[in-house]
Amino acid sequence: MINERVRAPLPQNARLLKADEFSSAFRLRPWERTAHFVLYGRRTCKAARIGLVVGLKAAPRAVSRALIKRLGREIFRVRRAQLFGWDILLRLYRRLDKQAFRSASSPALKKMCRDEIEILFAAALRRITQT
Repeated sequence: MINERVRAPLPQNARLLKADEFSSAFRLRPWERTAHFVLYGRRTCKAARIGLVVGLKAAPRAVSRALIKRLGREIFRVRRAQLFGWDILLRLYRRLDKQAFRSASSPALKKMCRDEIEILFAAALRRITQT
């Protein structure tokens, strides 16, 4: 039997959609940084929501942008219950090196992004449990 991961879509109410929701999170001090990503958080009294900012300058290839967003949503979906009451904003702020990641969706790029996003969400969970 093949072991496949089940992909459940992230509901629309679990996403930051409006510009003012993004800007209110950007006004806050970043919670954590890695080599390529920065994570912001804002307390709310509602279910956890995520916003993803993956710009054209930082990831010029559409395949890479889609990969990063997919990984961010997947990691958030797994931890959504633990993040109740918080809006989380994940932003790619440093350009991906085309020389290091020749393919737009190479295994090395996937591993690097997943590892960094996992580190950020682990830090967010630690921060939330401290408050």
